[in-house]
Amino acid sequence: MKVTFFFRKRLQGFNSIEGLFYNISDAVKDHIQTVNVELPSSDFSLKGVSQNLKFTNKYKGEINHITGHVNYLAIATRKRTVLTIHDVKSSLYGNFFHQTLIKMLMFWLPALYVKRITVISEFTKKELQAIIPFSKSKINVIYNPVNPLFQPKGFIFNSQCPTILCIGTKANKNLERVFESLRGITCKLNLIGRLSDEQLRLLQEYHINYINSVNLTQKEIVESYENCDLLCFPSTYEGFGLPIIEAQAVGRPVITSNVGAMLEVAQDSACLVDPYDINTIKKGIEKIIFEEDYRQILIQKGFENVKRFQLDTIVKQYINIYKEISS
Repeated sequence: MKVTFFFRKRLQGFNSIEGLFYNISDAVKDHIQTVNVELPSSDFSLKGVSQNLKFTNKYKGEINHITGHVNYLAIATRKRTVLTIHDVKSSLYGNFFHQTLIKMLMFWLPALYVKRITVISEFTKKELQAIIPFSKSKINVIYNPVNPLFQPKGFIFNSQCPTILCIGTKANKNLERVFESLRGITCKLNLIGRLSDEQLRLLQEYHINYINSVNLTQKEIVESYENCDLLCFPSTYEGFGLPIIEAQAVGRPVITSNVGAMLEVAQDSACLVDPYDINTIKKGIEKIIFEEDYRQILIQKGFENVKRFQLDTIVKQYINIYKEISS
């Protein structure tokens, strides 16, 4: 048995799926022969889609795994295919015609062709079932694994001026409310991702001490977690929320949202807040900073929580699906 993993073309700043599934592929190959294939085009246009489908038809294998955000490849790979869908909402944008086209190419047709669909959370499963009710029996939840590079790293919490890490700068990351919640709190903010003009304006208006980095290597991302005192991740929407378990694996307390996939991933191991309530976010940050016992409880619960997301556990679940398809 051989599994061919298909990856979207790499784009600078968009490597989370690749980081996850290259780790999964490397672990799977200890048990099953694997091949990694990267697509030639990143364009979601008639030309780009056609080019990728032609390429996929040439390289498809015995069992195929479409790793994310190029769901339409199932038109070429057909039945012996596992399709991983990371979220639904981020794909549905534009006018009615564009959304209908997206649904057809990214959800309806792939769902008809593939043998199994994996999603990364129960939250995403519910979203997807609403889009493809005719194929809901194909859907399995397999969580994202935490990268083994994220290991416990001792530190002394800086309660006088903590470094607060924020991963991602898109609208769903909720940075504008985070900035406002930090007014009056002495801290240094470490922002990973390209900032908008409005975000830069707010940082100046609120006199927030910050550093900003883009296009970091995996090693530099790990170091960002190790050098922070806490992770602030009150996102309004996620398919999973990988920064939660990355921070917990390193041993940092986490503040995140009490809704959707974030609640599912964190459970009771993080400080849960209403992402739309600035005052609640502020109180959560202050509680972590000033209450040492609470902070230590979160760190210990975080270590327990990440046990659910170990790479070996996730890989076994994928291997079982590959065997089902093969038989």
